[in-house]
Amino acid sequence: MIDFEKIFADGVDFSFLVEIGARTIIMFLLILIILRLSGRRGVRQLTVFEVAIIISLGSAAGDPMFQEDLPIFYSVVVFICVILVYKSITWLASRSESITQLLEGKVLPVVKDGVFDIQHENDNNFSRMEFFAELRNLNVEHLGQVREGVLEIDGTLSVLFYADSDVRYGLPLFPSAYKAVTMVESLVPYACMYCGQVLFNLEHDSTLCPRCKSKKWCKALNNKRV
Repeated sequence: MIDFEKIFADGVDFSFLVEIGARTIIMFLLILIILRLSGRRGVRQLTVFEVAIIISLGSAAGDPMFQEDLPIFYSVVVFICVILVYKSITWLASRSESITQLLEGKVLPVVKDGVFDIQHENDNNFSRMEFFAELRNLNVEHLGQVREGVLEIDGTLSVLFYADSDVRYGLPLFPSAYKAVTMVESLVPYACMYCGQVLFNLEHDSTLCPRCKSKKWCKALNNKRV
C-alpha cells in the first residue's frame, strides 16, 4: 500500500509553509523586476545567450524559495552580478560584430530564388523537414513562391515572396504533392526533392541534380499564393 502521507508530507514543518509562500512571492517579484530592468523581450525572441541568463536567474531564485538556511539576500547578489555581466557583454556585443555572432549566432540563408541554399546547409541545426514545416506555417505551397528566406538568430524564419506575376515552378512542400516520381513525362517541370532545382527536360527519374547530385524528383508546382 502506498503511503501518500509519507510521500507528500513526511517531515514537513507546517510552521515554515507561510514563510515559503512569502519567499516565493518575493523571489517572483524580484525576477519580474530584474527581467524588466534587463529589457527582456518575448520568449519567442530569446537567443541562446539570453536563455542562459534566464536559467541563471531561475537557478538563483529557486533555492531560497523553500530553503530556510538560505537568505534571500544571497539571491539578490546573484541577480545583480548576472545583470551586470549581461549588460557588460551586451555593451561589448553592440560594438563588435564578432562578439555578437559568437554569442547569438548569425542570420543564415535558407531559400534563395526559389531553391534551397545548399551552400550554408551545414551552418545550422535545422533539418529540411523543419524548414518545410516553417514554410507551410507561412502558407507557402512550394518554393517557387519564395524569393528569399532566412533563419533569424532567434530561430524564426523570415520570408520574402515573389509577386503573383513572378511566381515560378518550385518544389512542393505539402505531403500530398511531395512525392518521388517513378516515370517522367516530356515537357513537364520536375523539382529536385533535396534542393528544389527545377528541370524541364528530365531524361529519367534517377537523373542527377546539377546542384546537389540528388536523384529524387517530384512534379514541380507554380500555383500562386492563396
